[in-house]
Amino acid sequence: MDKVMNLVSQRAVVIFSRSTCCMCHAIKMLFSEMGVNAAVYELDKEPWGREMERALVQLTGRKSPVPVVFIAGQLVGSTEAVMSLHLAGKLVPLLREAGAIWL
Repeated sequence: MDKVMNLVSQRAVVIFSRSTCCMCHAIKMLFSEMGVNAAVYELDKEPWGREMERALVQLTGRKSPVPVVFIAGQLVGSTEAVMSLHLAGKLVPLLREAGAIWL
């Protein structure tokens, strides 16, 4: 858990993903197209990936935790949570407040 929280505290936007997950790809593309330079950790390629995945399961309460998005050190959640914020017009202000985008 400490490793995950340490990584999350280092960047405005952090995405935990798997390289073969289509929903993870969609979330990474959404942030990329918005001009966000997110820190992305591919759990299937990270040396501590299994440990981080166990911590994310505890944090989210979900069996399959990816994708998981943190903004400004706060857990936003998975694809559904991110897309809900985006469709409600709340994602961009949240990213601006976190310093992840400028415009």
